[in-house]
Amino acid sequence: MELNDRIESIIGLGELLRGYQKNPNNPQYKLIDEASRQAFVENPWFTPDHIQYALKAWGDSLQQNLLEQWLNPYLQDLLIQKKSKTVGLIMAGNIPVVGLHDFLTVLISGHRVCAKLSSSDQRLIPALTTMLINIQPGWKEQIEFINWKLNNFDTIIATGSNNTSRYFEYYFGKYPHIIRKGRNSIAVLTGEEDGFALRGLASDIMLYFGMGCRSVSKIYVPKGYDFSKLEQALVPFARYANHNKYFNNYTYYKTVLMLNNTPFIDNGFLSLVENSDLASPVSLLHYQYYNQVEEIIPQISRMKDSIQCIVSTLSMPFPTVLPGMAQTPALWDYADGKDTMKFLLS
Repeated sequence: MELNDRIESIIGLGELLRGYQKNPNNPQYKLIDEASRQAFVENPWFTPDHIQYALKAWGDSLQQNLLEQWLNPYLQDLLIQKKSKTVGLIMAGNIPVVGLHDFLTVLISGHRVCAKLSSSDQRLIPALTTMLINIQPGWKEQIEFINWKLNNFDTIIATGSNNTSRYFEYYFGKYPHIIRKGRNSIAVLTGEEDGFALRGLASDIMLYFGMGCRSVSKIYVPKGYDFSKLEQALVPFARYANHNKYFNNYTYYKTVLMLNNTPFIDNGFLSLVENSDLASPVSLLHYQYYNQVEEIIPQISRMKDSIQCIVSTLSMPFPTVLPGMAQTPALWDYADGKDTMKFLLS
């Protein structure tokens, strides 16, 4: 399949996703609508609003100008007809369609996909694949989903926890590979953020129940920081108290904090606790005070291999995004900072 055909079909998928957002009841979108409903039935963490948020983000991303901006640096290599490889994908399932970027990157690069879906996300990517094949039937020979052990692949891209990554390294280390571990995101606040920025930060913290690698799990705040404005910005997510699995986590960790006499801030659905650890469990947000921003730079630098994204309005010696932007990465914002397209074209 020619490069233009590959790109045009993916632009077409973006058009369908944008159309679905405007008119989800149109029979044309029955496939993705049913997949979304079934995904929630099978995995209650994939709530309808979170699925729709993820699909909307992808619809907004898969537009011609953005695809061109993403692919232009690789154009010369993409136009060279190389022997197609089979790329094994082991996908995560912590948030809806989290493996789609790797999936599309493999296809655009001209390779064949052999994908093992996460047990937590069995419906959405196959539905999007069917939509893609309906646009360009040539994709049918390029895509395979398997439920067993990966075999007969040339290259591997595997995403998992810090624990599973060790197994991936053991089994797949002899192949060309990208193996991703668990990561978290942080925010560095000044105390001067306005309501708009704090509402954006609230989404960065709470979207997908805080389970994404781009979800803010820890905030750095100046000494004497007033949490009341942030608490107010978090109010729209009070609905999480009605989600059984989330609220069970909240109740459990709040109880542990109380039994241990650990001071914490509570708003009825999220507990904020002073803790230097980067990762925080679902329903907890860690915070750490600083006197001067300069004093936390070495600590952040030491944790850089565990940090996916830094949210801040400050100018820092690390790449940052503004509050509200953590959960909507651009196509060229590669997970873990590893250029997947360059890897696949090498």
